[in-house]
Amino acid sequence: MKPNNEEYLVPIRQALRACRKCRNKMKFADSTGMQVTGGKTLLLSIIFRRLLRRYLGTDEQNVGVLMPTSVYGAIVNLALALDRRTSVNLNYTFGVDTIDYCTKNAGIKHVITSRKVLEQEKFKNVKLDAEFLVLEDLGKGITLLDKIIGFIDGYITPVSIYERVIGLTKIQQDDILTIFFTSGSTGTPKGAAITQRCIAANVAGFSERLALIPEDILLGALPFFHSFGFTTTIWLPATKELSSVFHFNPLDPKKVGEMVQKYCCTAMPTTPTFLRGYLRRCSEEEFESMDTIICGAEKLPLDLIDAWEQKFGIRPTEGYGTTELSPVVSVGGPKAKRTDYQDFLREGSIGRPLFNLSVRITDPETGEVLPIDTPGMLEVKGPSVMKGYYNDPEKTAAVLKDGWYSTGDIATVDKDGFIWITGRLSRISKIGGEMVPHILVEEEIEKIVRSAAANVSETDTESNEILAAVSAVPEEKKGEKLVVLHREISITPEEICRLLQNAGLPNLWIPSPSEFYQVDSLPLLGTGKLDLKSIKEMAEEKTGRKS
Repeated sequence: MKPNNEEYLVPIRQALRACRKCRNKMKFADSTGMQVTGGKTLLLSIIFRRLLRRYLGTDEQNVGVLMPTSVYGAIVNLALALDRRTSVNLNYTFGVDTIDYCTKNAGIKHVITSRKVLEQEKFKNVKLDAEFLVLEDLGKGITLLDKIIGFIDGYITPVSIYERVIGLTKIQQDDILTIFFTSGSTGTPKGAAITQRCIAANVAGFSERLALIPEDILLGALPFFHSFGFTTTIWLPATKELSSVFHFNPLDPKKVGEMVQKYCCTAMPTTPTFLRGYLRRCSEEEFESMDTIICGAEKLPLDLIDAWEQKFGIRPTEGYGTTELSPVVSVGGPKAKRTDYQDFLREGSIGRPLFNLSVRITDPETGEVLPIDTPGMLEVKGPSVMKGYYNDPEKTAAVLKDGWYSTGDIATVDKDGFIWITGRLSRISKIGGEMVPHILVEEEIEKIVRSAAANVSETDTESNEILAAVSAVPEEKKGEKLVVLHREISITPEEICRLLQNAGLPNLWIPSPSEFYQVDSLPLLGTGKLDLKSIKEMAEEKTGRKS
């Protein structure tokens, strides 16, 4: 069932209606023990809107948010939306210099944070160009009048009157709701400006594909600076009759399993890296209620799907998106939710596009639209496409043309509309005139290494750590050569190369055994994805070859 017109109201107006409708039903909860109904969510959002207006200038449009994944983290985002401001959830895994760069780029004067964040070692005595507003300190300023007005507007005042009084009817679909700074895995972070329309459309498409019902409870462990976590665990439940349960650390399987069991969570957006940790450390009883798991951010290996089904009885499905697309583009239809799941699920693919998005494949060099089953650049068009990179028209023009966003991913689309990712343009080397995708080589090596580990010990094969990464450095004769960085493994590089050959990989795709380098750990971003920029630097350092 496709969404009706009301679902394309700006998200905060949808949230007012959904929270009022669920005034006595749990809307958000978190691992600190906090739990709020839809009514309490509205009350707190209204109170914090009033509080923030005492500290923020009338001309401050962009406001930084440095909050853990929690009820109050969600409330802050809703309060800023109520005040018609733009939230900028900053990545607290970035270095302080990078965070400072982001605040300057977005013209941020104040960053809303919590004592818990400031207690981290890297934030002690730190100074940004922006001023910190500590939520616990702000809370001390709540007056009796704030509480009375919050109660009246949250529970009694008709929504249509309240939104006119505070100006929500003036919000336009093209107004910016949030800015996400991309991970910077391959360079300086860019601020993707995501509009009201982007979030409304993405929530509508994602919820329709998953066929979510009011009884569904999402487990949210992804950080809010991660677009997947922001859209699916704040705005999806806020605008629907759903609930969301938060834990601030996705790398804490014990607590995640505990929260799933305590609240009988039914759906979870996550990444394969985090999923491996839950597979290893969580019990069958803890995930008994879970029937829908959507993995994004990286390739979902078939062996992980099989292992999860063997232990928990359901098969996780793969989705795909990018920060610039708000973020979900496509997702496999989960068996537990859709009787017609075969129309949307084909394992190994990233599914079919959401109903409100169009995709096409083009030649990376000429821009020519390519036919079915021909690999090329994946481009996406629709209401989820960002407005552009904030204050950067040049980089915007490089990826947005006539409404089509160029993802940087190489893919094919089959006759049934399923999308198959084959590589990333920035992760493809031209060796001897042939295009070699790092991701496919990396996946084969990972399979071999895990299989070898399973024969020796059960410990590493179920680890949530990525065991190997492929990069490339310059090479005189063939242009580039592949480099493999790996953790301690139980198989020799020579044997890996032989097995890669047996798997049918072309000779040009197989790294030389001399180009395997053991490292203590592989650098990851806060999302669990490989930090490609650091991986590249490590490869250059190990080989002594600079690009």
